[in-house]
Amino acid sequence: MNYNLMHPADQLVVIMERIYSYGMTTTSGGNLSILDDNGDIWITPAGIDKGSLTRDDMVRVTPAGEIIGRHRPSSEWPFHSILYKRRPDIKAVLHAHPPALLGFSIARMIPETTLIPNIDAICGEVKYADYELPGSSALSENIAKVFDTGVSTVMLENHGVVVGKPDLFEAFKAFETLDFCARLELQALKIGKLSPLSEPSIAVSTAKNNVNLSEFIPKSYSSVEREARANMCKLIRRAYQQRLFTSTQGTFSERMPDGGFIITPYGKDRKYLEPEDLVKIENGMKEYGKNPSRSVMLHKYIYDLHPEINSVILSHPPNLMAFAVSDQNLDSRIIPESYIMLRDVKKLPFGSSFLQPELTAKEVGIKNPVTLIENDCCIVAGTTLLNAFDRLEVAEFSAKAIVNAVSLGKVVAIDDSEIDRIIEAFNLVK
Repeated sequence: MNYNLMHPADQLVVIMERIYSYGMTTTSGGNLSILDDNGDIWITPAGIDKGSLTRDDMVRVTPAGEIIGRHRPSSEWPFHSILYKRRPDIKAVLHAHPPALLGFSIARMIPETTLIPNIDAICGEVKYADYELPGSSALSENIAKVFDTGVSTVMLENHGVVVGKPDLFEAFKAFETLDFCARLELQALKIGKLSPLSEPSIAVSTAKNNVNLSEFIPKSYSSVEREARANMCKLIRRAYQQRLFTSTQGTFSERMPDGGFIITPYGKDRKYLEPEDLVKIENGMKEYGKNPSRSVMLHKYIYDLHPEINSVILSHPPNLMAFAVSDQNLDSRIIPESYIMLRDVKKLPFGSSFLQPELTAKEVGIKNPVTLIENDCCIVAGTTLLNAFDRLEVAEFSAKAIVNAVSLGKVVAIDDSEIDRIIEAFNLVK
């Protein structure tokens, strides 16, 4: 989906629908705006249900201050207006108060943005604006003063977060990423001690570039590949809806009968991926004109080394990743289904997935289908795409169950003798 070709009112509808449907705002909370090329500000209305907005509900405010539309603009429109005047690089503003970020807001803390790579790059430096009455000129000035320092993501004391970016999707990405970061930190703190990345580690990850592959032009697409592309897009959207992915992070791949594989592209919005967006990898070359996920070589090595594996997923679900960013390991021996699906979950050092992809690929297999990479991702392998996706869901559910159990008391795992019975009863590979 190309947001830049959408009318501002339609962009506001699409992004607010995403924010509301993912539980990051309430019926009456939050506001979005866009400054168009004519100098008009398009903004969400005041007092209208955020769960059912249409393009006709959006309000246009002209440079002369004329209000055009059937509703009043958001009561917080003054700080949107002042940000556009003070920061010419900002063309879209997002404000909301999702529970995780609101928790940090009322504790007057900033989420740790160095738990996994790219968060700091997407959100940038995050600063606080002093509390003031909502909708007041004093609040507008407090927010603007912080934005004057050059930051684009600002936490508000007891009032959520404001993001200002060159377009609305960029603002949403930063907002969604910071919210993910907050949820991840909260879950990790429940089970152990945080292990943030060092500056050198972040620098190494940031320097990771797209893999330089030769290109080929596909002569045709088999019916098997066409169906695989469609099914993969459906599951990617489901993964996003269930918050196993974020907009730009998370990778699916599936082996094709001809020996190649299809994989998600780099940097494209996971919610709206279409079959034509997926990238075919064949004989070490990539489909012409497309950029595959930067983890493409890890996927290739896994397929090369493990003929029994036909699908690989890299993901960052918050409960599972809580074990990757803390000093705790994930013990899958909590219920039989978890152990059957996940087996013993390894945790490898940060950088394994991109500095040593071939060695990392050797650690993945049907005997060890789920692997955590410290401060990076989880790798899930399956005999089919659906099998890998099922494992990802089970892994996240299991992690969440353990996090919940820790709040209740001691986690009691199934003992070794019962694990032996499970292995025998379900013919698991030893």
